[in-house]
Amino acid sequence: MAKQYDDTNRGALFKEQDKQSDKHPDYKGSINVDGTDYWLSAWIKEAESGRKYMSLSVQPKDKQGSKRTATKAGATDADSDPSIPF
Repeated sequence: MAKQYDDTNRGALFKEQDKQSDKHPDYKGSINVDGTDYWLSAWIKEAESGRKYMSLSVQPKDKQGSKRTATKAGATDADSDPSIPF
């Protein structure tokens, strides 16, 4: 029998393929922290010095699987988002 993968304290980001606005995240995914699942969004930004960095937003996943709460990118329906592979 195969050993089940433990994703505790792990996550993944995927490049957004259908970004429609500069306010929408460049990357989206999820992360598990101490057994709790969260949606993770990232924007590529540039500091005044010219150095690039990622700005992150973390939102708890809705236990009922309904609409995701509002983020910097606006309200999103996580259930119908084809870019989230899970």
